[in-house]
Amino acid sequence: MSEQGIGAAIERREDERFLKGIGTYTDDINLEGQTYCYILRSPVAHARIKRIDTAAAAAAPGVVAVFTSDDLTNDGVGGLPCGWQVTSKDGEPMKEPAHPILAAGKVRHVGDPVVAVIAESLRQAKDAAELIDLDLEELPAVVDMKAALAGGGPAVHEDVAPNNLCYDWELGDAAAVEAAFQNAAHVTKIDLVNNRLVPNAIEPRVAIGDYDAASGAHTLYTTSQNPHVIRLLMGAFVLNIPEHKLRVYAPDVGGGFGSKIFHYAEEALVTWAAKKIGRPVKWVAERSESFISDAHGRDHVTHAEMAFDANGKALGMKVETLANMGAYLSTFAPCVPTWLHGTLMAGQYATPAIHVNVKAVFTNTVPVDAYRGAGRPEATFVVERLMSKAARELGLDQTEIRRRNFIQPDQFPYDTPVAVQYDTGNYEASMAKAIELADYANVAARKADAKARGKLRGVGVASYIEACGIAPSSLVGALGARAGLYEAATIRVNPTGSVSVLTGSHSHGQGHETTFAQVVADKLGIDIDQVEIVHGDTDRVPFGMGTYGSRSIAVGGTAIVNALDKIIAKGKKIAAHLLEAAEDDIVFENGAYTVKGTDRSKAFGEVALVAYVPHQYPLEELEPGLEETAFYDPKNFTFPAGTYICEVEVDPRTGEVEIASFVAADDFGNVINPMIVEGQVHGGLVQGIGQALLEHAIYDENGQLVTGSYMDYAMPRAEDVPSFKVTTTSTPCTHNPLGVKGCGEAGAIGAPAAVINAICDALAEYGVDHIDMPATPEKVWRAIQAATPAAAAE
Repeated sequence: MSEQGIGAAIERREDERFLKGIGTYTDDINLEGQTYCYILRSPVAHARIKRIDTAAAAAAPGVVAVFTSDDLTNDGVGGLPCGWQVTSKDGEPMKEPAHPILAAGKVRHVGDPVVAVIAESLRQAKDAAELIDLDLEELPAVVDMKAALAGGGPAVHEDVAPNNLCYDWELGDAAAVEAAFQNAAHVTKIDLVNNRLVPNAIEPRVAIGDYDAASGAHTLYTTSQNPHVIRLLMGAFVLNIPEHKLRVYAPDVGGGFGSKIFHYAEEALVTWAAKKIGRPVKWVAERSESFISDAHGRDHVTHAEMAFDANGKALGMKVETLANMGAYLSTFAPCVPTWLHGTLMAGQYATPAIHVNVKAVFTNTVPVDAYRGAGRPEATFVVERLMSKAARELGLDQTEIRRRNFIQPDQFPYDTPVAVQYDTGNYEASMAKAIELADYANVAARKADAKARGKLRGVGVASYIEACGIAPSSLVGALGARAGLYEAATIRVNPTGSVSVLTGSHSHGQGHETTFAQVVADKLGIDIDQVEIVHGDTDRVPFGMGTYGSRSIAVGGTAIVNALDKIIAKGKKIAAHLLEAAEDDIVFENGAYTVKGTDRSKAFGEVALVAYVPHQYPLEELEPGLEETAFYDPKNFTFPAGTYICEVEVDPRTGEVEIASFVAADDFGNVINPMIVEGQVHGGLVQGIGQALLEHAIYDENGQLVTGSYMDYAMPRAEDVPSFKVTTTSTPCTHNPLGVKGCGEAGAIGAPAAVINAICDALAEYGVDHIDMPATPEKVWRAIQAATPAAAAE
């Protein structure tokens, strides 16, 4: 390991501009002649649009244009496409209702965009919007999934009546599961809710549309995690713009957590409007607007059962889940509760039979899509709550029941009963490290100490697994993906030996400008300061599928390595010519090409210069220049895994929960930068703890979001979390050259179950065996009060 290369814990290079406040975010971009867009959104969850009178608004001071759905439809603008199709268990495709850019005929959730007002200033656009006469015939709304499925009530879409069912999907062998349950010595059952979350990235979404009449070229500046995907979807399906005439540029992005993957209406709207009015158009979301316009996350209601033999070995598992799609299908929404959720129900365990059924439901709420972890946190919460509940029912320690069921190292590659193959792992190693770091042997003593102080101490264990770098394209295509899931990279070696890396992966907090540069510096033996990482601009980067699902280093990093291999191979040919040696006799090590067994060598920079100044060059064999591109389509997912141990203290008088300690032991395969990995784990843990204890997007019966601001939606703060203890083990991935797996979502996947398991352990003496997230003080207090009177009195 070099001081700057793979494995070095160096500081993030990009942080200097962020800490100095000199980064360039989309809202920092202002174009000459720029106008401002304000969107009038539906104030109700469900209504027919009877009339929209925009005359007064159009005549207001500073107003440039006012647009409704009719204007877009008349100009041939399409609706927002869905990027994944799921097939129901009866073989029928999912219901895929229209998703207009501006509401047409009906509004279907609070925040549905209805009218766009464009003016010289944002203030003028807002003032004009107040003059719009929007006549709505309010209809009954449906927000509860069971009520939506029952039929006879409100239909969110007339073409998905009468039961609002998007799809009814299943995975696994139901007959094998039923046989396992018939032979079970014990069955554990659980009903749980995976609470709806609002992503709340620190930077709200922004979109700026620009049009060059001379060239006929469009530019969209946007807060996106995957600019090329936005270009593909918007150009081909919404605005009918050839890709060579559409540039999408995502500069510095202040967090995404999945919510900036998707193609949103505002992006298409400003791009279209810029051409329509002949001037740039800028839209900036306000925070309260983000609550009702950004895709939400999670929102599952699940019943699950697990069958065990007399020794605590799992025999079978069955899961029934209702998944909320919201009012429309967001870009990748259908795959989240299916192929990213059902396929992870095996967890780390050798459960021989599993069956999963998921019903996706439309409701009058904001659309739901991927949020940090995307299906994996929901699956882990089901599996790990079942395991800890079963341990309690069977009189086993939480660690012991897991150890009895772990897939063993000699069983890999391991085919699960839910359609995936784990390539490698050592779950006992992560468990052992977590137990050691948590001082698990002395939990009983800490419980006794807490009891003496009037507190209840509990310990929770969660052993998660996730699938990262979803692939290969041939497989996901068969599963319904409407795009490939490869990644691309171009390595451009400049004449002086510096390197520009053009990557399709997008960085919005992951540290790509550091970790990708470490890989390049390590492979080429050059100083990291000689490496530039370029991303986010479809006019500069050849192509790419973006950043999500912890895919960047496993997929994007491997594309970089493959392009580097091509660079090194071409350099060998040049060096062989310069050194008058056979190509097979040339080795490349530590930044130099050397003839085997001699001290004759050429530095990488010397070879680069010759490639561009080809005075001594094998022109008959090679073209001048030193630039290579590689596309990488993975053979399989990668499968990070680990064990988390959380300890909480509960005040039985108030229900307040304090996280006393939290240990995370993760297996991410080979680690490029331990410091960055630790930071990613910390961030994920905080978000997972936020879900477990604080965050919940709540709708009332009329479809109003009652937690629509930070006054009502609680976010985790530093005082809510302990100083984390994190460590790693490593079983390198077997199918990518770096041996890496992905780390960005792990904390958010494993933390919720660990926290809730700990709370349930603390409340065991009250007979509480489950509490739904978020475990607020009121909810915990009520659970204690609902216990037996004698126990509650104590």
